[in-house]
Amino acid sequence: MNIANKISTFRILSVPFFIATLVYYSPDRDYLRFVALFIFLLAVFSDAVDGYIARKAKQHSKAGLVLDPLGDKLLLVGAFICLYLVDQFPAGIKFPLWVTLIVISRDALILLGVAVIYIVKQNIDISPTRWGKLTTTFQMLAVLVVLVQFKFSYIFWWVAVFFTVISCADYIKRGFKTLYALDNHRLNH
Repeated sequence: MNIANKISTFRILSVPFFIATLVYYSPDRDYLRFVALFIFLLAVFSDAVDGYIARKAKQHSKAGLVLDPLGDKLLLVGAFICLYLVDQFPAGIKFPLWVTLIVISRDALILLGVAVIYIVKQNIDISPTRWGKLTTTFQMLAVLVVLVQFKFSYIFWWVAVFFTVISCADYIKRGFKTLYALDNHRLNH
Protein backbone atom coordinates (compact mmCIF):
# COMPACT_ATOMS: atom_id res chain seq x y z
CA MET A 1 0.00 0.00 0.00
CA ASN A 2 1.48 3.34 -1.03
CA ILE A 3 1.69 6.45 1.15
CA ALA A 4 -1.30 8.20 -0.48
CA ASN A 5 -3.49 5.14 0.22
CA LYS A 6 -2.28 5.00 3.84
CA ILE A 7 -3.30 8.63 4.29
CA SER A 8 -6.72 7.91 2.76
CA THR A 9 -7.10 4.95 5.11
CA PHE A 10 -6.22 7.22 8.05
CA ARG A 11 -8.99 9.60 6.95
CA ILE A 12 -11.50 6.74 6.82
CA LEU A 13 -10.43 5.56 10.29
CA SER A 14 -10.79 9.09 11.70
CA VAL A 15 -14.49 9.25 10.78
CA PRO A 16 -15.81 7.21 13.75
CA PHE A 17 -13.84 9.40 16.17
CA PHE A 18 -15.23 12.55 14.52
CA ILE A 19 -18.77 11.19 14.74
CA ALA A 20 -18.29 10.08 18.36
CA THR A 21 -17.25 13.58 19.44
CA LEU A 22 -20.50 14.95 18.02
CA VAL A 23 -22.69 12.13 19.33
CA TYR A 24 -21.38 12.71 22.86
CA TYR A 25 -21.48 16.49 22.56
CA SER A 26 -23.42 18.50 25.11
CA PRO A 27 -23.20 22.16 26.16
CA ASP A 28 -21.27 21.20 29.31
CA ARG A 29 -18.77 19.34 27.09
CA ASP A 30 -18.34 22.06 24.47
CA TYR A 31 -14.68 21.05 24.16
CA LEU A 32 -15.93 18.06 22.11
CA ARG A 33 -16.98 20.48 19.37
CA PHE A 34 -13.38 21.66 19.17
CA VAL A 35 -12.10 18.09 19.19
CA ALA A 36 -14.49 17.38 16.29
CA LEU A 37 -13.21 20.50 14.55
CA PHE A 38 -9.60 19.36 15.01
CA ILE A 39 -10.34 15.85 13.68
CA PHE A 40 -12.24 17.32 10.73
CA LEU A 41 -9.41 19.75 9.90
CA LEU A 42 -6.91 16.89 10.13
CA ALA A 43 -9.07 14.83 7.74
CA VAL A 44 -9.40 17.76 5.30
CA PHE A 45 -5.63 18.31 5.44
CA SER A 46 -5.03 14.59 4.84
CA ASP A 47 -7.30 14.75 1.78
CA ALA A 48 -5.17 17.52 0.30
CA VAL A 49 -1.91 15.74 1.20
CA ASP A 50 -2.88 12.36 -0.24
CA GLY A 51 -3.99 14.01 -3.49
CA TYR A 52 -0.73 15.95 -3.70
CA ILE A 53 1.39 12.87 -3.01
CA ALA A 54 -0.56 10.74 -5.48
CA ARG A 55 -0.02 13.35 -8.22
CA LYS A 56 3.61 14.25 -7.51
CA ALA A 57 4.88 10.72 -6.80
CA LYS A 58 2.55 9.22 -9.43
CA GLN A 59 1.13 6.90 -6.79
CA HIS A 60 -2.15 6.22 -8.58
CA SER A 61 -3.70 2.85 -7.81
CA LYS A 62 -7.05 1.09 -8.04
CA ALA A 63 -7.23 1.11 -4.24
CA GLY A 64 -6.63 4.86 -4.21
CA LEU A 65 -9.41 5.42 -6.72
CA VAL A 66 -11.79 3.87 -4.18
CA LEU A 67 -10.24 4.86 -0.82
CA ASP A 68 -9.94 8.60 -1.49
CA PRO A 69 -13.56 9.28 -2.52
CA LEU A 70 -14.80 6.77 0.09
CA GLY A 71 -12.98 8.73 2.80
CA ASP A 72 -14.52 11.99 1.60
CA LYS A 73 -18.03 10.52 1.39
CA LEU A 74 -17.90 8.91 4.85
CA LEU A 75 -16.51 12.05 6.45
CA LEU A 76 -18.92 14.47 4.80
CA VAL A 77 -22.09 12.38 5.04
CA GLY A 78 -21.28 11.65 8.70
CA ALA A 79 -20.66 15.35 9.31
CA PHE A 80 -23.87 16.52 7.65
CA ILE A 81 -25.97 13.96 9.53
CA CYS A 82 -24.37 14.72 12.91
CA LEU A 83 -24.47 18.49 12.38
CA TYR A 84 -28.18 18.21 11.61
CA LEU A 85 -28.88 16.08 14.70
CA VAL A 86 -26.86 18.10 17.25
CA ASP A 87 -29.12 20.90 18.40
CA GLN A 88 -27.36 22.24 21.47
CA PHE A 89 -24.47 24.13 19.92
CA PRO A 90 -23.76 27.52 21.54
CA ALA A 91 -25.23 29.66 18.74
CA GLY A 92 -27.80 27.00 17.79
CA ILE A 93 -26.42 26.80 14.25
CA LYS A 94 -26.90 23.42 12.61
CA PHE A 95 -27.68 22.08 9.17
CA PRO A 96 -31.35 22.09 8.22
CA LEU A 97 -32.81 18.72 7.25
CA TRP A 98 -33.19 19.70 3.58
CA VAL A 99 -29.45 20.46 3.28
CA THR A 100 -28.53 17.12 4.81
CA LEU A 101 -30.97 15.27 2.56
CA ILE A 102 -29.58 16.92 -0.59
CA VAL A 103 -26.01 15.96 0.35
CA ILE A 104 -26.96 12.37 1.20
CA SER A 105 -29.18 12.00 -1.90
CA ARG A 106 -26.41 13.10 -4.23
CA ASP A 107 -23.96 10.60 -2.77
CA ALA A 108 -26.57 7.82 -2.82
CA LEU A 109 -27.30 8.55 -6.50
CA ILE A 110 -23.60 8.53 -7.33
CA LEU A 111 -23.08 5.21 -5.54
CA LEU A 112 -26.12 3.70 -7.26
CA GLY A 113 -24.88 4.93 -10.63
CA VAL A 114 -21.39 3.54 -10.04
CA ALA A 115 -22.90 0.17 -9.06
CA VAL A 116 -25.13 0.05 -12.18
CA ILE A 117 -22.27 1.01 -14.50
CA TYR A 118 -19.98 -1.55 -12.88
CA ILE A 119 -22.61 -4.31 -13.17
CA VAL A 120 -23.28 -3.49 -16.83
CA LYS A 121 -19.75 -2.66 -17.92
CA GLN A 122 -17.74 -4.91 -15.54
CA ASN A 123 -15.33 -2.00 -15.20
CA ILE A 124 -15.49 1.53 -13.89
CA ASP A 125 -13.37 4.62 -14.30
CA ILE A 126 -13.76 6.74 -11.18
CA SER A 127 -12.40 10.20 -11.66
CA PRO A 128 -13.61 13.36 -9.95
CA THR A 129 -14.90 16.22 -12.04
CA ARG A 130 -14.29 19.89 -11.39
CA TRP A 131 -17.92 20.11 -10.17
CA GLY A 132 -17.27 17.23 -7.80
CA LYS A 133 -14.14 18.89 -6.47
CA LEU A 134 -15.97 22.19 -5.96
CA THR A 135 -18.78 20.35 -4.20
CA THR A 136 -16.36 18.62 -1.82
CA THR A 137 -14.59 21.92 -1.10
CA PHE A 138 -17.78 23.83 -0.30
CA GLN A 139 -19.27 20.96 1.70
CA MET A 140 -16.08 20.91 3.79
CA LEU A 141 -16.27 24.68 4.26
CA ALA A 142 -19.93 24.40 5.27
CA VAL A 143 -19.05 21.81 7.91
CA LEU A 144 -16.21 23.97 9.23
CA VAL A 145 -18.35 27.10 9.60
CA VAL A 146 -21.10 25.16 11.38
CA LEU A 147 -18.57 23.63 13.78
CA VAL A 148 -17.21 27.08 14.64
CA GLN A 149 -20.79 28.40 14.83
CA PHE A 150 -20.19 31.17 12.30
CA LYS A 151 -23.18 33.51 12.24
CA PHE A 152 -23.50 33.44 8.46
CA SER A 153 -23.05 29.68 8.04
CA TYR A 154 -26.17 29.50 5.89
CA ILE A 155 -24.33 31.30 3.06
CA PHE A 156 -21.79 28.48 2.94
CA TRP A 157 -24.37 25.71 3.02
CA TRP A 158 -26.38 27.40 0.24
CA VAL A 159 -23.24 27.50 -1.92
CA ALA A 160 -22.49 23.87 -0.99
CA VAL A 161 -26.04 22.86 -1.95
CA PHE A 162 -25.73 24.71 -5.27
CA PHE A 163 -22.56 22.82 -6.20
CA THR A 164 -24.00 19.57 -4.82
CA VAL A 165 -26.99 19.80 -7.17
CA ILE A 166 -24.85 20.86 -10.17
CA SER A 167 -22.34 18.05 -9.62
CA CYS A 168 -25.12 15.51 -9.14
CA ALA A 169 -26.66 16.49 -12.48
CA ASP A 170 -23.21 16.34 -14.11
CA TYR A 171 -22.48 12.85 -12.73
CA ILE A 172 -25.92 11.60 -13.82
CA LYS A 173 -25.31 12.97 -17.33
CA ARG A 174 -21.88 11.30 -17.44
CA GLY A 175 -23.36 8.03 -16.21
CA PHE A 176 -26.01 7.98 -18.92
CA LYS A 177 -23.38 8.84 -21.56
CA THR A 178 -21.29 5.90 -20.37
CA LEU A 179 -24.24 3.51 -20.51
CA TYR A 180 -25.38 4.87 -23.89
CA ALA A 181 -21.87 4.51 -25.35
CA LEU A 182 -21.74 0.94 -24.09
CA ASP A 183 -25.11 0.11 -25.68
CA ASN A 184 -24.01 1.64 -29.00
CA HIS A 185 -20.75 -0.31 -28.89
CA ARG A 186 -22.64 -3.59 -28.31
CA LEU A 187 -25.11 -2.85 -31.11
CA ASN A 188 -22.31 -2.12 -33.60
CA HIS A 189 -20.36 -5.30 -32.80
